[in-house]
Amino acid sequence: MRNAALLFLSLALPAWAGQDLQALIDATPPQGELRLPPGRYAGPAVVTRPLTLDGQGRAVIDNGGKGTVLTLRTSGAVVRGLTLANSGASNDAMDAGLRIEGDDNLVENNRIEEVLFGMEIHQGDRNRVRGNRIVGKNLPLDLRGDAIRLWNSRGNLVEGNDMRRVRDITVANSPGNRLAGNRLEDGRYALHIVFSPGTVVEQNRLRDTVTGIVVLYSESAVIRRNFIGDVTGGGGACITFKDSGEGLVEDNDILHCATGLQANAPLSGERVLTIRRNRFAYNTIGISFYGEQGGHRVIDNRFENNLSQVVTSAAGVGSANDWRGNYWSDYQGFDRNHDGVGDTPYELDFYADRIWMEIPKTKFFANSPAFELLDFLERLAPFSAPYTILRDKAPRMR
Repeated sequence: MRNAALLFLSLALPAWAGQDLQALIDATPPQGELRLPPGRYAGPAVVTRPLTLDGQGRAVIDNGGKGTVLTLRTSGAVVRGLTLANSGASNDAMDAGLRIEGDDNLVENNRIEEVLFGMEIHQGDRNRVRGNRIVGKNLPLDLRGDAIRLWNSRGNLVEGNDMRRVRDITVANSPGNRLAGNRLEDGRYALHIVFSPGTVVEQNRLRDTVTGIVVLYSESAVIRRNFIGDVTGGGGACITFKDSGEGLVEDNDILHCATGLQANAPLSGERVLTIRRNRFAYNTIGISFYGEQGGHRVIDNRFENNLSQVVTSAAGVGSANDWRGNYWSDYQGFDRNHDGVGDTPYELDFYADRIWMEIPKTKFFANSPAFELLDFLERLAPFSAPYTILRDKAPRMR
């Protein structure tokens, strides 16, 4: 009888915008399914029971430029095939396309357009957000809202979403979430992780942002198999770690950034950052370490044609890290026994380079003819002792 009633409800709905969407939602019983016929429906709407709301790819909920379009104030609901459009523009109210305030919901294959915030998960656990397309309002970068924002939420999966013209993806006070297979372009932070230990970020494609992935005060973060590129604004880094111990950065492609990766000194000798099998290519700086001690593990990476392969904030910081088995495009040694490992260690010394590192204002002149000549003369006949940034005892030849 319930299925027959739902079928009657679905067939009885005319495909025109005069329907009271909230009334249709409220009339759908728990565990029921509401299939909206093609048309444009006026928002806002709130779902307060576990049901399926299916727009079948042709239903639009338009909020007319005010407030949040759709709110899930329940657990176990499904929202799919909708277009959520024209939220308000209040950052204080976090006007969004979709707000989730429950657990175990599924949000998939929706289009969220002309919204300030794309989606907010607020104290919601184990929600699945996948296959959605989010396009923000046409606003200056500093006035946009987040594409997806998680706050005080655990165990959520954000997978296979396409996000453009947004500010950030933000994960705040939200441990144990996974972000996989997403694409983000034209934003500020690609991903901002703060006080969110155990976050896993893998197989995402992030590009054309001011700053890439930023990990702050978040232990055991995993950044794996991502493409991060064209992060050149404001001296931004593709990946930044600050006070976040036991992190893993593995198998990423990091290309054409102001800095490929930057990290401060580890909090202790047991809570170091492991940087393994990544490709750092065509960046202004490959890796930048700052702080008064080292200890990070840098193993089996590829450093290709970075303007500066590695820089540090002080003498000894770089050499205190563990450098093993990396490929260096500027290595000038040989492999006489053909074992794939250089016969002599790769050493990176700084001569005139120290000027722009120690006096940042002079960076404007880096790679100018005057700097290049000064660096050449220092290497030819040093008039000040260089300091060694790093020593890789077994550099790879290929």
